[in-house]
Amino acid sequence: MPPDEGSIPPGDGADALAGLMHGWPGPALAICGDGRVRSWNESARVMASRHDGWLTELARWVGTGGALNEPCRSVPVETGSGPGVVEFTTVLLPQGIVACLGRDVTLERRLRHALTESRQRYKDLVDVSSDFAWEVGPDGRFVFVSSAGAIGYHPDDLIGRHPSEFVLSDFADQPLPFDTAVGIERTEVWLRAKDGEAACLISSAVPLIGVDGGWIGARGACRDITEARVKGMELAQVRLREKYLGYIVSSTRDDVDPAKTLEIAVGVAVNATGAGGAMLYARTGDVFSRAAGQGLLPEGLRPAIAPFLEQVAGQPTPTISRAGGWTLLATRTLFRHEVNGAVLVWRDDGQDWNEDDLSMVQAIADQVGVAVAQARYQERLKTLSERDGLTGLYNRRTFMEMLEARLDKQTGGGSALLYFDLDNFKAVNDKLGHGAGDDVLRAVGELLGRLARPGDLSGRLGGDEFVLWIDRVDQGQALAVADRLLREAAEFLRPLSATHDKPLGVSVGVAFYRGGSGEPAQGLVDRGDQGMYAAKRMGKGHRALAPGFEPAGPAQDR
Repeated sequence: MPPDEGSIPPGDGADALAGLMHGWPGPALAICGDGRVRSWNESARVMASRHDGWLTELARWVGTGGALNEPCRSVPVETGSGPGVVEFTTVLLPQGIVACLGRDVTLERRLRHALTESRQRYKDLVDVSSDFAWEVGPDGRFVFVSSAGAIGYHPDDLIGRHPSEFVLSDFADQPLPFDTAVGIERTEVWLRAKDGEAACLISSAVPLIGVDGGWIGARGACRDITEARVKGMELAQVRLREKYLGYIVSSTRDDVDPAKTLEIAVGVAVNATGAGGAMLYARTGDVFSRAAGQGLLPEGLRPAIAPFLEQVAGQPTPTISRAGGWTLLATRTLFRHEVNGAVLVWRDDGQDWNEDDLSMVQAIADQVGVAVAQARYQERLKTLSERDGLTGLYNRRTFMEMLEARLDKQTGGGSALLYFDLDNFKAVNDKLGHGAGDDVLRAVGELLGRLARPGDLSGRLGGDEFVLWIDRVDQGQALAVADRLLREAAEFLRPLSATHDKPLGVSVGVAFYRGGSGEPAQGLVDRGDQGMYAAKRMGKGHRALAPGFEPAGPAQDR
């Protein structure tokens, strides 16, 4: 559709229009109101020579009055580099002439399309990914959150809120990716999810810097790794539990001393649960007694322990209680399906026990039930080997060994040995029988249990002969103890006598010992025996001081 050969009449702006079209950098045309093209410039001619479809469309648009309602029209064209778009702006001239001035907007359209496509691609990638994309503004509050939301929240629930509102208190002092001033990668942050549970996010972020160089926000993405993190922590907990229990198992297998196994067990209980202390108890009848421990049992707990352990003995699973500002956790131990002890741990009140703590304490109890039984058995064997089975006092062998150790340790000061036997004991056996005689011997054991102080030693040497080592006394104090023994024996044993005319009592020999003298244990006992016979010569129910120790040989020169 070439232009008509006619021209715009002179005086109607023809020269001005011709000059405008000639100087226009893009295609320019003059089109009559009926759609006929009156004139064009070189750029429009060249463009029409490549493809004139645009020209037909533009002329039809002007001819149908489109230019009167719409000042701009974009038409597709063929350019030297391929398809393009020219946007024509219309100018209404006299006599119904419309000037169409074109501008090539191909590059602009392509850039706009690429940008739009890029934004959509980014949006699509963010929306379909499992990541939580976000941006915060200058005030640190969320201004953008990807459409999936995060940690159970819808994006609208997060926009306008500060990330610190969701940070767990245990991590409040740690740097956050949301307010970072430098680029960071793969930083963990723990947040509180909408359901109240902890959520672990791994985040990468970059700061946003304004034209003045100041911080105006941050942008980043987080990935929820809570499930993997929890599984990792659970696996680590299982491995740690296996390691701890391995200590107990190997100790039970390799160590002949079950007491060491119990000490290891209470150490594991403290380390594995973060407890303030632990005790392991052995049970005899209905009484729990301490078998091993780590840490001092707080005074405020002591009154509550016995009733709590009675409760624990009846429960198949770990039991929790509170007393004296402490929170307790305990469970029973079993041997051959019988309750034979308990594992107890404690910590400051307010620090609750979790499921891992309960599981660990139960696992320890499952392992040490046998060790408790072994320890009790060894304790009984030791008692049988060291103690007189009738009176509970040390037997001769053990007493002599312990006495020898005391003499070697004492380098100064004095102590004393009281050696005594029973007066009129034979009459009890002869008249009342040996069962009654055994009752008398048990009564003597009870009597010495009352007389002996914590540092003293008492024993039965055999028959009705007994000894009492009185630690760190002078001679006067030793004789006073002997007098007390005479009085209490006469009072305590008289009801067990065979007849009134043959009352039970004791005759006591007092052998005083000087520390560093070098006297052997057997020599001291022999002197006590001599003192006892001296007392009997004085009449029954007396005490006598044994002759002093006389060192022999070179010791006399000292």
